[in-house]
Amino acid sequence: MRFINAVLQITVLTVCIVQGFGGPYNDPHCAPGRSVIVHLFEWKWTDIKLECDRFLGPKGYCGVQISPPNENAVITNTTFIFDWATRPWWERYQPVSYNLVTRSGDAQEFREMVETCNHAGVRIYVDAVINHMTANFSGVGTDGSSFDAHVCSYPTVPYTQVNCNGQDVCGTDDGVIHDYNNEKEARDCSLFGLVDLALGTDDVRRKIASYLNTLIDIGVAGFRIDAAKHMWPGDLSVLFSRLNDLKTEYFGTGKRSFIYQEIIEFKTSKAFSKQYVQTGRVTNFQYGMDMAEIFLRDNLNLSQFVPTLESYLPSEDSLVFISNHDNQRTNGSEGPAISFFDEKAYVLATGLMLAHPYGVPRVMSSYRWNRHFENGEDKNNWQGPPHNADMSTANVVINDDLSCAGDWVCEHRWTPIFKMVNFRNVVHGSPLQNWQSTTPNQMAFSRGNRGFFAIVSDNSILNEKLNTGLPVGTYCDVISGDYVNSACTGKTIHVDATGRAHVHINGNSATPMIAIHIDSSLAR
Repeated sequence: MRFINAVLQITVLTVCIVQGFGGPYNDPHCAPGRSVIVHLFEWKWTDIKLECDRFLGPKGYCGVQISPPNENAVITNTTFIFDWATRPWWERYQPVSYNLVTRSGDAQEFREMVETCNHAGVRIYVDAVINHMTANFSGVGTDGSSFDAHVCSYPTVPYTQVNCNGQDVCGTDDGVIHDYNNEKEARDCSLFGLVDLALGTDDVRRKIASYLNTLIDIGVAGFRIDAAKHMWPGDLSVLFSRLNDLKTEYFGTGKRSFIYQEIIEFKTSKAFSKQYVQTGRVTNFQYGMDMAEIFLRDNLNLSQFVPTLESYLPSEDSLVFISNHDNQRTNGSEGPAISFFDEKAYVLATGLMLAHPYGVPRVMSSYRWNRHFENGEDKNNWQGPPHNADMSTANVVINDDLSCAGDWVCEHRWTPIFKMVNFRNVVHGSPLQNWQSTTPNQMAFSRGNRGFFAIVSDNSILNEKLNTGLPVGTYCDVISGDYVNSACTGKTIHVDATGRAHVHINGNSATPMIAIHIDSSLAR
């Protein structure tokens, strides 16, 4: 069968995916020729510093989302009544103060990381936990600060009861959110019992702005706003207006922070998300879920990918990902998610994400934990990062084959993924064209005259002559090989004078996709 160019469909759709930066907080400030973010979840600052120089910079990554850098509660098996052999990852999301001391490192190590990464052309984006403090207990933080959440006492900030939303503001019987679609309840009540900050008050805004400005003045490029859905858009707007311009040394004059806000919203509903597009991009959770339906569950097919995009927010308002640190642990309770445990599906979905121009893409870099299922629920999904005997976070060790040792997964180092990062950099800004499909699970398209991508999501065989949009020549498929000594170590694809090429992909192969671009031409 012959592939059909869906030219009219793509012409209409391109309106929704034109590359742009939208509002004042939507530009990720990537160095020239870079466009992809990686989340180095729970990495230490010293390891991120090394990774920027040895891999992220040379491989063309735009930036790193880091774990929260501010002091958090120390949670051990004596904090709660559980038999835990390690500290949970989610302690990082229970702030105690805004001191820059965590398991990832101290303030000096943080500064050195930011400086080194910026000089390597790699930006740093901070995961900012500003909606709340700890859960309802007392203890100490990673910098030794004491706290008592029962009375909203965080002396190091300082916060007292006047800085926190109580039951009188919330309205529910227990002060906790029960209806996540109720705007007032979702924003004025406690999320999972965490002490809710009164962001509508000037004192709280001033203290949070001071914390974020400290990070900006060090040289970070922006922020992921944790639990943004649980703060009023107007409060965030006022807060962000108080932020300093980014550091001139790295970004030039008058540049504002890149902000992307965690809004967990599914299906075609954009009721909450639409309210936040004035204060930055929104994390598009539905995007990764739809990818999982295609590559993991077979409930959607590739031919449905294009019309599905029409239900999303515009490209310039979105940050997209296949999985994140939350949904790879939710056992599907918030919809399906592909993780590194599903390696082939993850590589294919990430490849498509990076080939397609929609949104700012973020690649996940995870660590393994000891999964233990009871009644379909992973009882160990709380486990923190690889650690030493004293519970300090373990170093990331790199193997000779570029992979990571131990339980660090490092998906961003997987060959097809960093090759597709380069593909996206080469074609960045080029329009989506020549969309071609003959079976529901085979798809191909070009990125203007700079790149061509084809993929198979089932066990079928694609064996067709396709329109690549590229100039005549022979190209190295960057998924299967490299350009070495004037030759390709993998597949070569010849494009004729009409821009067409014979493409063969076996869906049963380990990585059933191909990618060629203008810089992979053998005529160099």
